[in-house]
Amino acid sequence: MRAAGWASLLSGLLLSGARPAAAQPPLAVAAAPLPQPDSLAGSSRLNRRLPLLAGGLVVSYSSLMYVLGQSWYTGEKTRLHWFNDLPEWKQLDKAGHFWGAFHESRGAVDMLRWAGVPDRRSIWYGGFVGFLLQSPIELLDGRDPAYGASATDLAANFLGSAGLIGQQLAWNEVRLMPKLSFHPTRYADLRPNVLGRNLGEQFLKDYNGQTYWLCADVGAFLPASSRWPRWLQPALGYGAQQMVFNDPAANAALGLRSYRQFYLSLDVDLRRIPTNNKVLKKVFYTLSIFHLPAPALEWNPRRGFVAHGLYY
Repeated sequence: MRAAGWASLLSGLLLSGARPAAAQPPLAVAAAPLPQPDSLAGSSRLNRRLPLLAGGLVVSYSSLMYVLGQSWYTGEKTRLHWFNDLPEWKQLDKAGHFWGAFHESRGAVDMLRWAGVPDRRSIWYGGFVGFLLQSPIELLDGRDPAYGASATDLAANFLGSAGLIGQQLAWNEVRLMPKLSFHPTRYADLRPNVLGRNLGEQFLKDYNGQTYWLCADVGAFLPASSRWPRWLQPALGYGAQQMVFNDPAANAALGLRSYRQFYLSLDVDLRRIPTNNKVLKKVFYTLSIFHLPAPALEWNPRRGFVAHGLYY
């Protein structure tokens, strides 16, 4: 569905939003204050940070929905209807919905923890944020005559959030991380109104240039004595090419026939790079939603195995 990329931008709002600095302790006058019990300290953080977090989320999401309504969904409106788009784009749009919901939920869980919400509640309350944020966009698609609400988009949103919740409940951390990489393709020029007229639009719309990855934190499954660096992770990727039209006949008229691509590569988990710089930690956290360029082995039904010295 065409709004998948826009919904994924919410992960950036959740992940890269500046967090306020912790309150400085009062200057000691006569004697140092007695330390607060953990429950009181957590309650203080909750009272101080949760309203700020909730307000930022409401403003960010309301602004995004307004921009979508004013700039993207500006054409004719119709009654809410459903459309089965599962066969389209080799399901890369579904991967985008999963990726976006997962990282929106990941950001929400971590921000609730930062705000002082108890861990288990952070997982359940924040875990479904991705699903709740992305799903209302189906109402906009459902009233567009050229599209329609998609049940499989909703399913992908749910699975993205559920994937985050499951890992947090099982391991209290993310060990299997979905990521995205992108490179410009020549196909956008063949249909710029759909695949994008500039690099920003192509990042959102041109599925030919998108590759979705699943990166495994192998070190988390190994004994503590293992020397495997946790920042180094194997990655499985999925993409597709020659998707200008969803109609095979229209594609064939351009001399194109769409096909799938599968990749084996490595990834660097920036969250595991040691640093004491708070700004750099936030930057690494935000960039951890993307797969970094690396050597890759591709297999596709057209050419078989293809080695890439550096794949984007």
